[in-house]
Amino acid sequence: MAFWAGGSPSIVDYFPSEDFYRCGYCKNESGSRSNGMWAHSMTVQDYQDLIDRGWRRSGKYVYKPVMNQTCCPQYTIRCRPLQFQPSKSHKKVLKKMLKFLAKGEVPKGSCEDEPMDSTMDDAVAGDFALINKLDIQCDLKTLSDDVKDSLESEGKNSKKEEPHELLQAQDSVGEKLGSGEPSHSVKVHTVPKPGKGADLSKPPCRKAKEIRKERKRLKRMQQNPAGETEGFQAQGHPPSLFPPKAKSNQPKSLEDLIFESLPENASHKLEVRLVPASFEDPEFKSSFSQSFSLYVKYQVAIHQDLPDECGKTEFTRFLCSSPLEAETPPNGPDCGYGSFHQQYWLDGKIIAVGVIDILPNCVSSVYLYYDPDYSFLSLGVYSALREIAFARQLHEKTSQLSYYYMGFYIHSCPKMKYKGQYRPSDLLCPETYVWVPIEQCLPSLENSKYCRFNQDPEAVDEDRSTEPDRLQVFHKRAIMPYGVYKKQQKDPSEEAAVLQYASLVGQKCSERMLLFRN
Repeated sequence: MAFWAGGSPSIVDYFPSEDFYRCGYCKNESGSRSNGMWAHSMTVQDYQDLIDRGWRRSGKYVYKPVMNQTCCPQYTIRCRPLQFQPSKSHKKVLKKMLKFLAKGEVPKGSCEDEPMDSTMDDAVAGDFALINKLDIQCDLKTLSDDVKDSLESEGKNSKKEEPHELLQAQDSVGEKLGSGEPSHSVKVHTVPKPGKGADLSKPPCRKAKEIRKERKRLKRMQQNPAGETEGFQAQGHPPSLFPPKAKSNQPKSLEDLIFESLPENASHKLEVRLVPASFEDPEFKSSFSQSFSLYVKYQVAIHQDLPDECGKTEFTRFLCSSPLEAETPPNGPDCGYGSFHQQYWLDGKIIAVGVIDILPNCVSSVYLYYDPDYSFLSLGVYSALREIAFARQLHEKTSQLSYYYMGFYIHSCPKMKYKGQYRPSDLLCPETYVWVPIEQCLPSLENSKYCRFNQDPEAVDEDRSTEPDRLQVFHKRAIMPYGVYKKQQKDPSEEAAVLQYASLVGQKCSERMLLFRN
């Protein structure tokens, strides 16, 4: 049996998909399908490994779309913050915020926002209905005590009998899934259909003014290359420094654009606070009422929800409750790992909240809600850029934390394609769970909604379930391998569900996590 040194193991109830339900993206009444599990508790490493296999969480519910059956396949997308350079439109949003803070300047005309959220309320509405139907009759406190007692007794036996296996189990915790690249990848650029996005085979757009200057400079060099060179040498510039303004034209970094200094008499003050998503935290507790009111205002105005559908119970369950156990290892970020609310305070009032998870390898965006009165600031884009900058900041202390997960990319859904604009970014292959640059995936997605991105036909899921009998089960206050548990079961459907669970979570997670069976 496995033994968990320090902290509790992940404990999950698994619910295999039984039918289709209404899709929140294309509105197909019976087109969406996913498998799910209720996580009573979960370590950050387990969740990191799960999202690297296509899982996502909403509250304590963790779900994985059935990619080859659902009407709108949802591909996990991650951005590489260390190489990220803000685009022209990103810079425009950052400058708009700076002008508003410095001078109170409000842009004229309407602004279309790009909310960086997982459209949780639409995408898994059917799953939430399933949770409510299940009405899980599980006393979490009793369950926690049972696990604690079981682990304590098991730990004593394990220390005596299986020291070698314990070391192996601990060593495997730090491994990360999905870091490989496809063995054989082919870059293919095709001209997109009208309205389907940028043509990646063409160079990026440039300003007409820049093009004219370049043509003029090249013309002068052709007419009198020696004179051009001599002129710059006379001013103390070597010939290798063409064009002369290259140094001054170096693009500003993301941090330069976000944290540009404001005048002392600035019109507004913006402060971003990172607060643990826990009612045990005084700051989270004191700001809860204001945060909840903002959520209701956002859901009613942006998603046209009825006020009755936005109660404190729903808000708490899906945006405040988290299965992730907070961890503060010495080699981790100063804020620790776990679930947080990143609150945007403008002049002493919360105008936006980004719900995020800080995991061993990434910052994962869960949801965003904001004050519709400030839509002109494009808070969806602004918060995403702040979260990318935050991931870069955490990387300085914790080198393995180097990605920003943006939820799901849905190529067939126009309102979800904007996530592909945060480059460089990768999509997760739904069959082999390796990361593939999005540029290599787009041509395939133009032809088919569901795609295997790994171009190597011989490649397989490296963490596929190969020894299901080693899967850990928590049953009747005892922890046991599945090989022992299945001898007590006579229901054939139970075995099918457990084996499906093992294949979806992978071998490593199946050996670390406890599958709760009642």
